[in-house]
Amino acid sequence: MAEGSNLGRRIVGVGLALAFVAALVLATQREAAVECEVCMVYGGREACRTGSGSDEASAVRGATGNACAVLASGVTRGMECTRTAPRSVSCSE
Repeated sequence: MAEGSNLGRRIVGVGLALAFVAALVLATQREAAVECEVCMVYGGREACRTGSGSDEASAVRGATGNACAVLASGVTRGMECTRTAPRSVSCSE
């Protein structure tokens, strides 16, 4: 009888975990209405990365941060990189 009880608890636990993951995915997809690719040049190197957000400004900010994370090491250089104008920006909704 204890084995059946444990099996039921496991099934309920897996079901709750799947429901949580599904809700998280749906919430994330609704939030990311705009996706942008930003190409940055910093320190003689270039990187292009994507970012998504609820509007174009937040998507560009995210993509810029992603590109600068590849190009610059350290907080100071990372901040310098993010203040640099992007070489190109391409967005889609």
